[in-house]
Amino acid sequence: MAIEFRNGCCKDEEGRVMFDPTVYQDWQIGAAAEKTLPGVEVFREKLGLRPEELLPYGKTPKLDFLRIMERLHDRPDGKYIEVTAITPTPLGEGKSTTSLGLIEGLGRLGKNVGGCLRQPSGGPTMNVKGTAAGGGNALLIPMTEFSLGLTGDINDIVNAHNLAMTALNARMQHERNYDDKKLAQRGLRRLDIDPERVQWSFVLDFCCQALRKMRIGMGEGKMDGYPMDTCANIAVSSELMAILSVARDLKDLRQRIGSIVLAYDRQGKPVTTEDLEVAGAMTAWMRNTINPTLCYTVEHQPVLIHAGPFANIAIGQSSVIGDRLGLKLFDYHVTESGFAADIGFEKFWNVKCRLSGLKPDVSVLVATVRALKMHGGGSEVVPGRPLPEAYTKENLSLLEAGCANLLHHAETVRRSGITPVVCINKFYTDTDAELALVRRICAEHGLRCAVSDHWRYGGAGAEELARTVLDACDEPSELKFLYPDEMPLRQRVERIAREVYGAEGVDWSPLALEKAERFENDPQYADYCTMMVKTHLSLSHDPTKKGVPTGWRLPVRDVLEYSGARFLCPVAGTISMMPGTGSDPAYRRIDVDTDTGAVRGLF
Repeated sequence: MAIEFRNGCCKDEEGRVMFDPTVYQDWQIGAAAEKTLPGVEVFREKLGLRPEELLPYGKTPKLDFLRIMERLHDRPDGKYIEVTAITPTPLGEGKSTTSLGLIEGLGRLGKNVGGCLRQPSGGPTMNVKGTAAGGGNALLIPMTEFSLGLTGDINDIVNAHNLAMTALNARMQHERNYDDKKLAQRGLRRLDIDPERVQWSFVLDFCCQALRKMRIGMGEGKMDGYPMDTCANIAVSSELMAILSVARDLKDLRQRIGSIVLAYDRQGKPVTTEDLEVAGAMTAWMRNTINPTLCYTVEHQPVLIHAGPFANIAIGQSSVIGDRLGLKLFDYHVTESGFAADIGFEKFWNVKCRLSGLKPDVSVLVATVRALKMHGGGSEVVPGRPLPEAYTKENLSLLEAGCANLLHHAETVRRSGITPVVCINKFYTDTDAELALVRRICAEHGLRCAVSDHWRYGGAGAEELARTVLDACDEPSELKFLYPDEMPLRQRVERIAREVYGAEGVDWSPLALEKAERFENDPQYADYCTMMVKTHLSLSHDPTKKGVPTGWRLPVRDVLEYSGARFLCPVAGTISMMPGTGSDPAYRRIDVDTDTGAVRGLF
């Protein structure tokens, strides 16, 4: 590596100061990069945007999606590059970091490159995971704005979602208090909502395990709401976030919001947001959320930020809107899928690409020596605890055994017809022998492979990865979906379980079977997407089973319906919609410099 840090910093060939991430914290590196960030007008000109297409929000403007797409409708799309990963440790293996590093590497090679990443939730940001801003010298800026609300999309989703719950509970109260005549005087008809079949709950943007179960409406009289059991979920699990990630435009967003089923009446008929006459107001809260926000890498390449849905319940991707826009603006557009290839990539492949009509050129499969050792039989990795020695010292036997997980995911990508590129996200504790071993195994199986040290060296450390991706982009790809549109739900699940997860079959609980049969026999659900729900910590439903588990069957205990997003979600295992906050959360180390207003401690 030509770059050599001395006393924690150095200058690259362009004279830009770089900081050693083994010495400096992410927020310090981000703050330094912001000082030399060009003005918004520079980026407007670089992206070829007209003044009216940039919506001012300080240094993080929104881009007017509808106006730009109308003007650039006939412009050919750029190359479409997706980033996924092997089954991660609970610490994550650096997909966002790799996505940003790849953008920086392609930028160093003179390419017109950008990307689209998800917006982080306040829950993980203030908890254990951190901001999802990448890390080291492959970092997103402005880090503070990105991490703390950005331009307000999540806040708009929270308000729109909780407005629907407010409308629902108020209507239940009024129908209890008034007879049909008095309701009619107010222009209302009785919806007869069943309090035992309310499908929605409230949301907030934090991890709060105390709100997983609660009772509301416990006031003194009939004017204090309708008493019922409910809960609060994290904001990014809201169906509205799922809808934003797949909507094609404002019209589509409005139609999907109007189709949301909030509850069922006592006769078993759905009660929608349109029935409550709240869908329009919800859309009003969300009208600006269709416009992606412009952020930047620490090396000043443009990155769009849009949507942030759950990956193990919803689609787990940056939005269809964001990718459509990026492909018009950039010659090389990088997008990221949540979790590993069995979850994020499978949904990217069979749902996002199906809905968007977009055809990817390359999928980058991120692997770390650390995760491969875990899959080879290494001891448990626990967030907040020091890594066992096997993960920080050379151990070729563990590493070789764990490569089976990498090869399994690579085969999943190959099955889609998309070209895979393995990226070894290098940690400074990795040895040359360990990196060489993974390279050799990839070569033996005909896989392109690159070692990338973007965390430490930014774009300079990602040049091998960038060149490998460029080479793969020249190879023709032919997207092939895993199942046809007309395949029934249970057959889809069976195929995903066998061919993507490696299960021997699927076992349906009586409840899940009853629901699956009902959905299959009702034409209304014919165009609903299949959105699998399972742990991200294993190819199986059991997070303790590492590597490539064999001799197991996938148990489906329920099928969730998201009527606005038009998702059917077969549930394998237990998934919480409200994560908990740990004993050593990130907020303990976050503070503000009261002299400058700068936020410190973000990571």
